[in-house]
Amino acid sequence: MDWKRLAELRLRELSAQFPAVVLVGPRQVGKTTLARASFPDADYKDIESPLVSLRFAEDPAHELSLLGEMTILDEAQSVPALFPALRGAIDSRRGDRRCHFCILGSAQPAIIRAVSESLAGRIGLLELDPLTPAETGLGVQKHWLSGGFPEALRGEFRSWWEPYISTVLQRDLAAYGFRPDALFLRRLLTMLAAQQGGLLNLSALGNSLGVSYHTVEHGLDLLEGVFLVRRLAPYFCNIRKRLVKSPRVFIRDSGLLHHLLNIATLEDLYNHPLRGASWEGFVIEDLIRRERFDHPFTQFFFWRTATGQEADLVLERGSQRIALEIKANSGTNPHDARKLETVLDDIGATEGWIIGYGGESMQLTPRVRSVSLDLNPEWLP
Repeated sequence: MDWKRLAELRLRELSAQFPAVVLVGPRQVGKTTLARASFPDADYKDIESPLVSLRFAEDPAHELSLLGEMTILDEAQSVPALFPALRGAIDSRRGDRRCHFCILGSAQPAIIRAVSESLAGRIGLLELDPLTPAETGLGVQKHWLSGGFPEALRGEFRSWWEPYISTVLQRDLAAYGFRPDALFLRRLLTMLAAQQGGLLNLSALGNSLGVSYHTVEHGLDLLEGVFLVRRLAPYFCNIRKRLVKSPRVFIRDSGLLHHLLNIATLEDLYNHPLRGASWEGFVIEDLIRRERFDHPFTQFFFWRTATGQEADLVLERGSQRIALEIKANSGTNPHDARKLETVLDDIGATEGWIIGYGGESMQLTPRVRSVSLDLNPEWLP
């Protein structure tokens, strides 16, 4: 079962502007499938393949000189020497406006660092996220429970997630040049799942895990770098209110969250005490994934004051700000709308939305509307 990816149009746009495009995202999210669908005539090189890796490590410039007009280079971060050689290969074709390389990578820190050092100004960069209900048509319930990874959606998601976690934590991070403690990272992931959407407190996490806050911070960096965790920053503006300054931390994919929480069915999910936090994280990820294609430069935050006024997600589209509150119910409570109206004044937002589950769309106040995401999976504010 192949699905039409929303990222395909953006990838083609970038390939029309740059001589090389870099597509990053989690392992098994569908980068290779998307690249081959977008560039059907391109050659394909799996840089992780032992023989291919050896040749590119020994003489990357020579190997690049042997390639055709367009080549997909998969898992490029496994050979760091490839990136300086790519700069020379790209510069040698400066007169040719076509895109010649599509570079795929599963480790955000490694590949972004290599790009910034060697290919600045020469590449278009795109992050590929897991699938959304708007792409598959499988429904919000299915995605909320199983997450958005293609293979997790095709089968029993918990059977897929366990070996995936082991592979990423034990093998991939080591292959990317890190020295991970896989057992510690698994414990950290499980603790973050139990605190889904909570404010980051490195010292408290360190005390619970029996390590220093520096160790926790390094672990978070690794988990964020392989796209398992998101730190959502607080929004600041010049008002006289005490604001929360710590980021919120989310397990990015709801399927992974539910696996870590031992949630296997929709009934388990509906009865779980973290149902609301799970729905909130799911909606935030879904909106961010699709917002990036319609508005590539949007910045994402949350807003919370010391007295409890909050917006779960703030979209900053240039000078425009939109505040969103997420509820695991109908989302049509007028009291919630009035609270969100106050937030709009505080941050100078133009509009506010309450995103519910199982409700209907309606105008709640002059500036705040509700919408049910399960009934409108393609909706964006």
